[in-house]
Amino acid sequence: MPSTRHDTRASRSTTARPARGTVLAAIGAVGLVSVAALAAAAPAQASGVGHGKPAGPLGAHVFRGPLSDLQPTTSGPLDGAQAKLVFVEHRGSSMFVLVVSGVGPGGVGHTYGAHLHTGACVAGNGAAAGPHYNQSTVNGVVPPVVSDQTEVWLDVTVGADGGAVAVARVPFVPAPGNRAVVLHAEHTDDHGTAGARLACLPVSWS
Repeated sequence: MPSTRHDTRASRSTTARPARGTVLAAIGAVGLVSVAALAAAAPAQASGVGHGKPAGPLGAHVFRGPLSDLQPTTSGPLDGAQAKLVFVEHRGSSMFVLVVSGVGPGGVGHTYGAHLHTGACVAGNGAAAGPHYNQSTVNGVVPPVVSDQTEVWLDVTVGADGGAVAVARVPFVPAPGNRAVVLHAEHTDDHGTAGARLACLPVSWS
């Protein structure tokens, strides 16, 4: 089932960037859309890599739905899980909040690597998601720089309630397209590797 998308627009603000803990606490208190507005209210601190979108009104994109199974012949804790992604862009940088829920008992305490990929989320076909979205690749850097500042890394560690939250901020705005957030079998290492592709959430914006 495709994810559902909602877009919101808000005015610029000079409010100081909230601490990571404030963002996580706000998720439970006011919901994802409010978190997106809170996270984006801060001025961007883009630097180092990427050519971000020119400064302009901030925008929040919210995607939600069941995770699509990329390993349909094998049962696992992510079967039946759901996810929500908030993606906020502002002044050439982006913040992402990933919330995963409904993970089975076997996943409790486990860290799943999660990344934005260039391709689409297609159930049963992990290869369709393509490689990680990498801004240095988009910029023509050879060899590409692989880090949590050139890619969107959203590793989640599952709690006792079967839920997990990750927050990432990057100094670029990914190009629009039909893309996927892919959850992998292991945590992300320094080279951006995280093992087999287990599930994905479709995300698309223009």
